[in-house]
Amino acid sequence: MKTRKLGREVAVVGVGMSQFGAFPDKSSRDLFVEAFKELRASVDKGLDPNDIEALYIGNYSSDLFEGQAHTAPIMADWVGLTPRPATRIEDACASSGVALREGLLAVASGAYDVVLVGGIEKMTNLPIAKVTDTLATAADVLFEIPAGFTFPGFYAAMATAYMHKYGASPEALMRVTLKNHDNGALNPKAQFNQTIADVMAGKRRSAEKKGKPIPTWADEMAFLQDDRANPMIAWPLRLFDCSPVTDGATAVLLVAADIAKNFTDDPITIIGSGQASDGALHDRPDLTTIGAARRASQMAYQMAGIQASDVKIAEVHDCFTIAEIIASEDLGFFEPGKGHEAAEEGLTTRFGPRPINTSGGLKAKGHPVGASGAGQVVEVFKQMRGQAGARQVDRDVDLALTHNVGGTGQTAVVHIYERK
Repeated sequence: MKTRKLGREVAVVGVGMSQFGAFPDKSSRDLFVEAFKELRASVDKGLDPNDIEALYIGNYSSDLFEGQAHTAPIMADWVGLTPRPATRIEDACASSGVALREGLLAVASGAYDVVLVGGIEKMTNLPIAKVTDTLATAADVLFEIPAGFTFPGFYAAMATAYMHKYGASPEALMRVTLKNHDNGALNPKAQFNQTIADVMAGKRRSAEKKGKPIPTWADEMAFLQDDRANPMIAWPLRLFDCSPVTDGATAVLLVAADIAKNFTDDPITIIGSGQASDGALHDRPDLTTIGAARRASQMAYQMAGIQASDVKIAEVHDCFTIAEIIASEDLGFFEPGKGHEAAEEGLTTRFGPRPINTSGGLKAKGHPVGASGAGQVVEVFKQMRGQAGARQVDRDVDLALTHNVGGTGQTAVVHIYERK
């Protein structure tokens, strides 16, 4: 693989994120305005919107979710940035991760000095069956969908293959659930900012209020193993193994590194970027790994001149709990077949040697699919600058990584960040 370098250094100097959740009275443009306002407030030395030269907006399917296409110029208009060029990027759940890469390359090439990258998705307008149908368009609709697959089914097949090959148990997946809900409980923007213990307490209060028998789970694992409290969706994946349907928007400001000090004295530099593609899941010889993610991470590591062991924290694409375990191996954090053991041993908690998804991940923070990739940047930016509040890790975060996947892995994009 040929080693690539960026034409010039590019830095993140501001980030913003709307609340993630279900907002029946808001459109994606309303949410993007929220994210942009927060971004402006995050730029230490202030931001004149007139300095922004272009927009790259990640969005999977506003066409089907909202009946609205051609969304990039609408977003530009609603934040007062017309007539600047505005481009929508669609790569399924990796849309805003790829938008970030396109913005990065645009600045690194010298075409622009200041670029706004965003992500949007408004998913909750539709009933859940229609949401499922819309998301299914990211799969192979000629071969996979007619066979009856939906995305829980795809990742259940991956989980089943992984368990068969490596001897993992469903309890390893539950450890990912517990960890990410623990982190999400400390994230005020998260859709599920509750621990599993909080969820259990809520269900007990609800049962008492309704005069029903109060559940007597021994602990969180017993709750997650309860078929009524945590029903099976597609074996071995239960309800709490799945990311939610989410509305949300995110925004990231990229600038040429040589002018970054005009915006902040504490910029975060993007030193590595990689993107790769793959065929549909039904054509892959091994369901226990995502080849595009392995290749994208190798590209990013080579560009950055680092190894996986150098990364201090990572935000990875945990659309389902098995996806986080597989990602931890594809990125080189753990050997193949060891990711499930790392999850069970607590190695990926905020307090462990390899913190993953301190934001709560897609699992607890929420997964507005077109906004999730840029949302990962929001978390690493805050962690690297010591601004993550109660979920701040207790170490110097000088190197971080984001990993964003589209579909079942047909697209993967990885970025490496350094605080210099």
